[in-house]
Amino acid sequence: VYEDYPFDDIIDAGAWTVMRHRTNRKGFAHIYERNGKLCVNLKCEPLEADFLRQAFADVTPAYHMNKVHWNTVTLGGDVPEDELKRMVERSYGLIKPKVRKK
Repeated sequence: VYEDYPFDDIIDAGAWTVMRHRTNRKGFAHIYERNGKLCVNLKCEPLEADFLRQAFADVTPAYHMNKVHWNTVTLGGDVPEDELKRMVERSYGLIKPKVRKK
């Protein structure tokens, strides 16, 4: 895993940090500040995305991303730390390279 700052050259884009898998460079956590609050976009399965949005007020359809497969979590809100860790691990699991069977 490594940090990337893909929008540093865009004026007014704000500071976005993207956590990426080292081998395939896919992002699994997009971290940024919006309206004075720290947020993270995390990938998830569509049914899980809907469930999490209903379960937590601070989980919403993803800002600036595919709203079917991504959620925004506003940090410091109603999502417990253990659940947030699980969501990050799940997002990572969805983007990591698949092992091919021979």
